[in-house]
Amino acid sequence: MIRAAFLTLSLLMISACSQGVQTMTDRTLLPCGDKPNCVSTQDSRGEHNIEPFILTEQANINAIERAALELPGAKLAEKRDDYLRIECTSKIMRFVDDLELRIDGNVLLVRSESRIGYSDFGVNRKRAEQLRKQLQAEKLIQ
Repeated sequence: MIRAAFLTLSLLMISACSQGVQTMTDRTLLPCGDKPNCVSTQDSRGEHNIEPFILTEQANINAIERAALELPGAKLAEKRDDYLRIECTSKIMRFVDDLELRIDGNVLLVRSESRIGYSDFGVNRKRAEQLRKQLQAEKLIQ
């Protein structure tokens, strides 16, 4: 019984760690898929939509990066021009979600999605709203 539990736990940990570094294209303009594990400012469907992030004049990609890296489990995965991809890793199961941010005029496009699984139990929506509060506190969005 103990061996079976240990084997199961080991396999779960290996699969969580196997998510590793991924090369991705900028998906900030794309709507979420059909699974309830993604939110986006560009998706009009209620279960996936998050309100726009309107930037202030002080906002720039470096300030947004600093704010995003304050989120739990966040690390920079990719940065170019006006685009960031932040990998957010959960504490216990080590699942990786992708938080993508792109400045488009005076708007910050935001997309947060789980890499694996069906439902995220609202984690990506919570992360996007935490980011909103962080950016508001630093006066980077209205």
